[in-house]
Amino acid sequence: MQIALIGFSKSGKTTVFNALTGADAEVSAFAVGKAKTHRAVVQVPDERLDRLCELFQSKKLVHATVDYVDPVGIRRDLAGEGGSLGDEMLNTIGTADALAAVIRAFEDESGVECDPVGDFEAIHLELLLSDLKKVENRLERIRGQIQRVAAVQKKTMQAEADALDRVKTALEAGRPIRALDLDAEEDRILRAFQFLTVKPLLVVVNLAEDRMTEGEKTIGRMRDAVSEDPADAQAWERFLALCGRAEMDIARLEPEERAAFLEEYGIEEPGAARMIRLSYEALGLISFLTVGPTEAHAWTIRRGATAVEAAGEVHSDMERGFIRAQVTPWRDLLDAESFAEAKKRALLRIEGRDYVIQDGDVIEVLFNV
Repeated sequence: MQIALIGFSKSGKTTVFNALTGADAEVSAFAVGKAKTHRAVVQVPDERLDRLCELFQSKKLVHATVDYVDPVGIRRDLAGEGGSLGDEMLNTIGTADALAAVIRAFEDESGVECDPVGDFEAIHLELLLSDLKKVENRLERIRGQIQRVAAVQKKTMQAEADALDRVKTALEAGRPIRALDLDAEEDRILRAFQFLTVKPLLVVVNLAEDRMTEGEKTIGRMRDAVSEDPADAQAWERFLALCGRAEMDIARLEPEERAAFLEEYGIEEPGAARMIRLSYEALGLISFLTVGPTEAHAWTIRRGATAVEAAGEVHSDMERGFIRAQVTPWRDLLDAESFAEAKKRALLRIEGRDYVIQDGDVIEVLFNV
């Protein structure tokens, strides 16, 4: 899973990147811009896996991971013209699974106005305009070619044009593509375009240390600014409020020191953990586990995936030669303290290829190739 951070220069985006990753990327409140794209891989905290690893005394522990990308900031001087993202940023964020917009909600000496609602509306507009430009260019090419191609190609191109026309209507109305109820064929057609507004959007409100209690109020104003229909909210974006500066300092501490600082700042849970949880939720992902003396491993799959698909995540041979899966909920396995005891207590189940994996399932695949 890859999350790309986007935001205007001086929004504290790189500070938030450091807070989420524990990295030490250079931060300057007065930098005009930066040429370097920062990247970091973060382990997904999973107490379930840690406890099972300890129980089975596994030699190797493999957590799921999240890749964070922090590209150059969006240019304020080009905002509203559809060109502020730039080709370099588009290439960087186009392959991300989700976007995280960092919104400035603090004052400093940089001279940049603190206007979280305005900045959010501007970023929302830039994403829409970027996709709209891509749609219009493609539709222009299709309409110039469709009369000159064979009947079979014409049918394919017309289906693409119909899907893009629907997207165009939504974008012009200020609705992101992710708010549309796409059918399977439309989803297949649009996937190749790497549209930005089809991606889940996480909105990170970057607060000042002395305004950390104002997050929900700010989020409410921002949500109202882009949607008059509350039913759209879940499809459009998910919000997270944090103080990037404080969270960055906490992320750099040793684990045993963090609890005291979290308490001092009144933070119940680190922003990094909240961000990962929201990312999984937004992307519709869950984790299943494989454990044993050799390795304890967390695997990430989409919610609704079947046992045979989970087997393929572990190894293609397991998917190809799938026979059945032995499944035990993680808590039941901890209580039983072994697979043998779980089986004795009828907590270990035999499931077929169409079984839908549940979050925290511990599975063992039987296969033959």
